[in-house]
Amino acid sequence: MATQTAAERRQARAVAHREFVRTCPTQRLLDRIGDKWVTLAIAALRDGPRRYGELGRDLAGASQKMLTQTLRALERDGLVARVVTPAVPVRVEYRLTPLGESLLPVVHAIKGWAEAHIDEIDNARADYDRAAV
Repeated sequence: MATQTAAERRQARAVAHREFVRTCPTQRLLDRIGDKWVTLAIAALRDGPRRYGELGRDLAGASQKMLTQTLRALERDGLVARVVTPAVPVRVEYRLTPLGESLLPVVHAIKGWAEAHIDEIDNARADYDRAAV
């Protein structure tokens, strides 16, 4: 059996850690809800189905491309359902699925924590930046 050098052991640990992070359920969820428009889209859908144009107005800073990508990603993850009603013109609505609705308390808790503590975070950042100069 060949022995490993310290560098080889570090490399093996790094590879194992990257694999853990890639498959970690928490990391995978945080990657999704950490996307810029995801929590805003989820919050916009909390009161019921919304048409694309309504969502576009609610998320005014999001381009059409970003809003479409966000909604598709949420649909792919099973958090949002896209409902097409045949009409002229075609009516498309988005709604939270039961899985998406179960995420609302988490999003609400994060929002509440952020609002309660953002001043502390801003002060800590300013203190850190002043000390780094």
